[in-house]
Amino acid sequence: LDFAGPVQGALRELFGWGYGDYWFPNVRSLSGAIVMLSLVLYPYVYLLARAAFLEQSVCVLEVSRTLGATPMHTFLRVALPMARPAIVAGLLLALMETLADYGTVQFFGVSTFTTGIFRTWFGLGDAVAAAQLSALLMTFVFMLILLERWSRLQARYHETGARMKSLPRHRLEGWRMAVGLAVCIVPLAFGFLLPAGQLLAWVVRTAGRMLDADFLRITGNSLVLAGSAALVTLLVGLFMAYGKRLHGDRLVQGAVRVAGMGYAIPGTVIAIGVMIPFAWLDNTVDAWMRARFDFSTGLLLSGTLAALLFAYMVRFLAVALQTVEAGLAKIRPGMDDAARSLGLGPLDVLKKVHVPMLRGSLITAMLLVFVDVLKELPATLVLRPFNFNTLAVRTYELAADERLADAASASLAIVLAGIIPVILLSQSLSRTRIRYE
Repeated sequence: LDFAGPVQGALRELFGWGYGDYWFPNVRSLSGAIVMLSLVLYPYVYLLARAAFLEQSVCVLEVSRTLGATPMHTFLRVALPMARPAIVAGLLLALMETLADYGTVQFFGVSTFTTGIFRTWFGLGDAVAAAQLSALLMTFVFMLILLERWSRLQARYHETGARMKSLPRHRLEGWRMAVGLAVCIVPLAFGFLLPAGQLLAWVVRTAGRMLDADFLRITGNSLVLAGSAALVTLLVGLFMAYGKRLHGDRLVQGAVRVAGMGYAIPGTVIAIGVMIPFAWLDNTVDAWMRARFDFSTGLLLSGTLAALLFAYMVRFLAVALQTVEAGLAKIRPGMDDAARSLGLGPLDVLKKVHVPMLRGSLITAMLLVFVDVLKELPATLVLRPFNFNTLAVRTYELAADERLADAASASLAIVLAGIIPVILLSQSLSRTRIRYE
């Protein structure tokens, strides 16, 4: 859509137009960034809302119809309010991802808190001002969370029961079918099919130049880093969820809740929060070793993969924690009691009883964290070791240099890695409704 893109290029070739001969919306603007982020982040709302609608009791909807409500009134007054928690949760996730985004807004030339933090840190070298901006951004994020909880007050959303009939299918006809088809196709076409097709065309054109040993090395770095972070995050989330199950007092629940708030904090803020104390600890240890043994330890933590893995764990612990907690909630406490009565300790119960039963939840959690780490950019830019690149960083660097075709290989690799968990989650959502037999 930009002046050098295929759309405007085709218009100029077809009509013989030049620069200034026609009007075209400015893509690199605030409105362009809004459209782009909307096309990218709408699945957060769609997937959660779809799951909520699938889990609704058809009996409630039928009662509404018997009371004289039209299908539209039933949707607005019954189905939509019951799905409100899921929809609001999806909106909050989209808001948090928008606040945390750096690559898109920087490429579109939009100034945000995240780009301001980067300019302050790297451009001006002012760590104090960057920390102040980060604290202000965190305050805004927490205000969003508190506002959502206040809006619910004491409202609760429950279903009538577990057994439900299958949802009746309503066939659309005429203009309704055309509108429904357009609503479904437009986000998919502009959010995935067209971008993926353009990326594939660029990959074919640049494969001989870009798919080299350096690309394989960067891909290996990304896969190993994402796999390691997913494993560490999963283990921490598993032990925290199991500890909450064993000791459900307020202290443990509060600690787990605080630990799970990292997903609400932008990656830039977490990176600065990790960098400052790690750098202070490195300098303190180095000064002590110099004074005592005349030996410099250098940087032990900051600027290493350990700091990056720790930041990933803090950032995405909530993803693994919530997935594991949802799986544990389906295991009856009687299973724990039966295993303990046979002489098994808490760790043996976790290893021999819960882990086999949680296999699906554990795999889902690992896949989600793996994909999130694979595409994480702000924290990686700040904390990565020297000369260590990932697919996300490589894509950003090439796009910043206007080498869009060269960035297609790394971009498409990230897209392909993200398709797998989306397919698995969609299949899982399709099986959530309990059929009435």
